[in-house]
Amino acid sequence: MERAMKRKAPDSREEACVLCRRADSAPDIYGEKRQQDGLCAHENCLHLASGLPVRRPNDMGADEFLPADIRRAVKRATRKVCYVCGERGATVTCWQKGCKRSFHFPCGREDGCVSQFFGQYRSFCREHRPEQTVQAQQDGETSCLICLEPVEEKLSHHTMVCPACTHAWFHRGCIQQQALRSGLFSFQCPQCKDSKKFLPEMSSLGIRVPIRQPAWEADGAFAELYQRHNRCDASQCLCAGGRGQAEAAGPWYLLLCSSCAARGTHRRCSALRATAATWECDGCAGLGTASSAQLETASSSNTSQPASSPSCTAPVSSSQAGQTGPEQRPSCSRLRRHPRNPYSRP
Repeated sequence: MERAMKRKAPDSREEACVLCRRADSAPDIYGEKRQQDGLCAHENCLHLASGLPVRRPNDMGADEFLPADIRRAVKRATRKVCYVCGERGATVTCWQKGCKRSFHFPCGREDGCVSQFFGQYRSFCREHRPEQTVQAQQDGETSCLICLEPVEEKLSHHTMVCPACTHAWFHRGCIQQQALRSGLFSFQCPQCKDSKKFLPEMSSLGIRVPIRQPAWEADGAFAELYQRHNRCDASQCLCAGGRGQAEAAGPWYLLLCSSCAARGTHRRCSALRATAATWECDGCAGLGTASSAQLETASSSNTSQPASSPSCTAPVSSSQAGQTGPEQRPSCSRLRRHPRNPYSRP
């Protein structure tokens, strides 16, 4: 038996999985390969093998399978024949009550069997696999919402529909690829964005939704969005440590523009108070205009100057200089005319 467990697939340098006897390395289909105690097995084959218990989660949060349990599962499978390929070693058994069909996970997948990658990791043969029961009608020729290729005229194992909106049609393979990229927390209908109904139904129909963050975040595509601006952009930086120097408080504390956060300044480089908490760059406040913090600085300096206002008194001729009372000319504030509102009544 030990030789059979380490058997390699023909024309392959990779060690074969002891449960499905294939050396394929396709994580999207089989999951990652695990090597332990001289045994090699696909992650999905381990979860779906009938009677193989999960003992404990490991330090990385993944399920743990003991080598002794794997060997017992392989020994039991030697008495079962795969109904698809006809060879012994079938480790997956249909969960339908009364059905005794067994199969290798890859064979069952190719034959249209359905495996559920959650809970008890149940599998069903082609005859007893779950089917969609939602009522949905197509409006003429319908295309897959993901690949834009035509889909079948009605629901089938390969053609699926969103149970929430019943308008988004797609191929099984297409929605499976989207599930692998989206992960558990971002997987939703590509049209109506529903996940409450969409996620449970797709999972029960055999769509594997991994518990991980979306691929577009894992790839670092949006890493720049999480970076904080960290330099002084004042026309003349006064900090001895340079534009990249920033302290936790005081004049060399780096303030970011309160509107765009794309530009920054040391408090002293923009003549701000040592306790100023907000600042706005010229691009957001308007070139040549002062920010809220700068206005506070300017107003505090102006309070020390005496208030003065220009005289609005009209010049008085020598003949009128000695006159008093009603004969005096009115002040310019009364002579000033304001433009008439065109929408006011005459």
